[in-house]
Amino acid sequence: MKNALSAVSLALLAASSAQAVDFVNGMTLSGGLLDLSGGSSANNGRVGYFSDIYYDPNRNEWWGLSDRGPGGGTLAYDTRVQRFTLDIDAATGAISNFQIQQTLVFKSGAATLNGLAPNPGNTLGLAFDPEGFVVLPRNGHLLVSDEYGPSVREFDRNGQLVRTYTTPANLIPRNAASGTPNFAGDTGNTAGKRTNRGFEGLAVSPDGKYAYAMLQSAMLDEGGGNGSINRIVKFDTATGEAVAQYAYQMKRSGQGQGISALVAINDHEFYVLERNNRGIGVGATLATADKEVYLIDLSGATDVSAIDLDSGAAFTPVAKSAQILDLDANTLAQLGGKSPEKWEGLAIGPRLANGSYLLLAGTDNDYSVTQNAGGEQFDVYFRFSDADPYATSIQCPLGLTSGCSGAATSVPVDGSYQLLPGVLHAYTVSAGELGNYMQPVPEPGTIALLLAGLGGLGLKTRRSARRG
Repeated sequence: MKNALSAVSLALLAASSAQAVDFVNGMTLSGGLLDLSGGSSANNGRVGYFSDIYYDPNRNEWWGLSDRGPGGGTLAYDTRVQRFTLDIDAATGAISNFQIQQTLVFKSGAATLNGLAPNPGNTLGLAFDPEGFVVLPRNGHLLVSDEYGPSVREFDRNGQLVRTYTTPANLIPRNAASGTPNFAGDTGNTAGKRTNRGFEGLAVSPDGKYAYAMLQSAMLDEGGGNGSINRIVKFDTATGEAVAQYAYQMKRSGQGQGISALVAINDHEFYVLERNNRGIGVGATLATADKEVYLIDLSGATDVSAIDLDSGAAFTPVAKSAQILDLDANTLAQLGGKSPEKWEGLAIGPRLANGSYLLLAGTDNDYSVTQNAGGEQFDVYFRFSDADPYATSIQCPLGLTSGCSGAATSVPVDGSYQLLPGVLHAYTVSAGELGNYMQPVPEPGTIALLLAGLGGLGLKTRRSARRG
């Protein structure tokens, strides 16, 4: 590993210097908000917020991706994505008025892709834990990455599965001796991605020719929980085949460190959101939160498709800048000035009147639900003004505010306790700081359909376009 670490150090030293990104404002979104699916419970209707965020400039559409649902893969949940609108102040970039416009459930034929863990574990089937989301500019399809496979799946605009990309064999969670995979957990696996650490980040090149899916952290056979180097896989969107893999050096191992978002700036530069598992969240540890965004560059990085990253073989990882954004630096009064645990969504938004761009970050609130060893679920209520909200949290049977445990047996009616909200932060980043930023460009054949689609958007979306 000596040669590999030397290459990592050189790449870090050669990377570009930090860039300034300015905080504008933030907002909290009710932990009990329901989507438009018609469901009325945490397990079917409650918004899980932002495992990823994507802005499609060609259609002026915002998308917010939810994951496999409450229950950690033990309960049935129709996986889905929300299309939403925001009011954006064109002069400042300030955001307000979050509204869900569409809830789209992922389907394969008549069946839905479900958040239940694969069963049997050696077959992925329709099990789906969505974590990354982009819109393919060449056809408008939705591309979604998943943790179970890890997989990348393409859907049409109705949420119907079109195809599944081919996952590289070295990433499949498996027993290396027998070759038998276990997609449901780590039991028996000695190689491939770790459970719940699959394709967390997803980006698409501006021309739509390539998609980039990023593992959350190191694979089982490359350090596992003690590893600090993970992989970015480059896929050809025409064939669905992987064409390269690149190594990414994280800040640390331990503390649940991993990446949560990947955002394309052009065809070789990306933003990476990297975080630990500390902060305000369901079952997390409060101190010390550490959530950062870095600029990376794939130019000059070694294709490590055939390289074991902890074998000692020499390779050049992706170049990584110093931190460009500290997501913990600006907190909201509604959370008592504390940082959320799961910053997972990051997107470059529309251009503002002064030529800068909106940068939007969002959190996954885990539906504000936890469960015990027996599978019984509980809503988790916090009083964020407390020094340690975990010490005074209240856990109530799902959908109820009485019969609770923790700091009290019922939720006070004075509003001092709340379900964990979703959080959005708005930042501005100048065109100069973004460098060679390129927005996704649709193929000529899709432009007429695109214009027709834009003409059919509702008044709410058009108003956001005028203001943003």
